[in-house]
Amino acid sequence: MIIKSLELSDFRNYESLSVHFDKGVNILYGDNAQGKTNILEAIYVSATTKSHKSSKDKDIINFDKEEAHIRTYLEKDEIETRVDMHLRKNKTKGIAIDGVKIKKAAELLGLLNVVFFSPEDLSIIKNGPAERRRFIDMELCQLDNFYLYNLNNYNKIVNQRNKLLKDLYYNPSLKDTLSIWDSQLVSFGSKIIERRIQFIEQINSIINDIHSNLSGGKEFLRIEYEPDTLIDIYEEELNKSQEKDIKLKQTTVGPHRDDISFMVKRKDKEKEIDIRKYGSQGQQRTAALSLKLSEIELVRKVTKDTPVLLLDDVLSELDSNRQNYLLNSIGDIQTIITCTGLDEFVNHRFEINKVFKVTNGIVEEK
Repeated sequence: MIIKSLELSDFRNYESLSVHFDKGVNILYGDNAQGKTNILEAIYVSATTKSHKSSKDKDIINFDKEEAHIRTYLEKDEIETRVDMHLRKNKTKGIAIDGVKIKKAAELLGLLNVVFFSPEDLSIIKNGPAERRRFIDMELCQLDNFYLYNLNNYNKIVNQRNKLLKDLYYNPSLKDTLSIWDSQLVSFGSKIIERRIQFIEQINSIINDIHSNLSGGKEFLRIEYEPDTLIDIYEEELNKSQEKDIKLKQTTVGPHRDDISFMVKRKDKEKEIDIRKYGSQGQQRTAALSLKLSEIELVRKVTKDTPVLLLDDVLSELDSNRQNYLLNSIGDIQTIITCTGLDEFVNHRFEINKVFKVTNGIVEEK
């Protein structure tokens, strides 16, 4: 699947935009704060219905307008598909595929798979667990509609349960209704844990070879899933935490508190180390790059298709070896790269198919 073209209306700083992409490597260059990332964000929204920045719809609509439109033309096996997205500040978004409205966002997911890589992703290992959970959720929601369904329901139930825990302060008699939410929490939460276990196994089957190559054969990487609770004791743990939850007015047990660790073993050392805590910045960045490259390969395996790769000013954050490895890994993947200047590409041996200059919301093909 490739993106043929993108049309924007009142999205971020774009009053009106129409841009046609090549199926190979596309470069968007220009100074900071000109709108380069906004184009990648619009593509990501078209693929997932959400911003990679966790922004609400009202935040990505032009400040002076009440609504925005994104129209994306996709092509696979010479068949063209059009995705229309109507964003409104005070209403839910409207989505249509080839002019036919869809009722649920899940009907769109999987049509276009994207892998988004930004400088923030290089900090995924040293930052907090929320970012690592978000990485898992963002990828699994593209690959698995059932996961999306379970995650949405789980999050709603956590919010409802948390509201109830707050209400108990004023009305203790409501305590008996906690069990209603608990049973649903365990049902949906267990499915999330099960799928995350499978996801980490899938990533581990790919990531070690990539990381070994990136480190020149000096390091071996393994990702370890750290569930907050196990499926077979989930209900028991939830019951045990009830008084604590009431006191804190929040749900303290479940997959919304999961984490993953990155275990690295050097060739010349016997023990693995958790590089979240003990790794150098270089080790953490190499592992983050390995993770993103593994994501690309996993999408290939699961969907039997290539994702669109979105690189948001990430090359300037990598040293030349990691840059070269990433660029050599692109292969036949449609790639859209943002950068501040073209100089950084002069010494790289890869083909650039289209170049666009972005200046204050105006995109010119060079």
